Amino acid sequence: MAAELLRESYDIQGRNFDKAGEISSEIKALLSGLGLDAASIRRSVIVAFEAEMNVVMYAQRGTLTVILSDEAIDLEIRDVGPGIPDIELAMQAGYSTASDEMREMGFGFGMGLPNMKKNSDVFRIETEVGRGTSVLATIRLNAHG
Repeated sequence: MAAELLRESYDIQGRNFDKAGEISSEIKALLSGLGLDAASIRRSVIVAFEAEMNVVMYAQRGTLTVILSDEAIDLEIRDVGPGIPDIELAMQAGYSTASDEMREMGFGFGMGLPNMKKNSDVFRIETEVGRGTSVLATIRLNAHG
């Protein structure tokens, strides 16, 4: 079992598009300040940004927790929201339930979950319709150079 070196949690407010992206920027600064490899940081920030946007777009609120060990960066995202009725469909690139308003703001291209999975070494998603969604994404340090 890898030793936990750091745990930092961030609250995400649903529908707060003005602050969208701030948490992933904070995570980038945090990880960069620790001197981790650039590839692992980049992949972590992509996962964090997509997760943050999904919570802002679809949920009432959520938390994003970064857990750093000597082997990996784990990102745990838990939200209180509508849940995902069809995970398999939601995992298809280009599938989106975004509103026209969200699309006009430049969001909702249906790449969030697929991008999160692509940039993770381990990706698990659990959801309950009417309650919310939990995601665990693991990025192994130095896994991709």
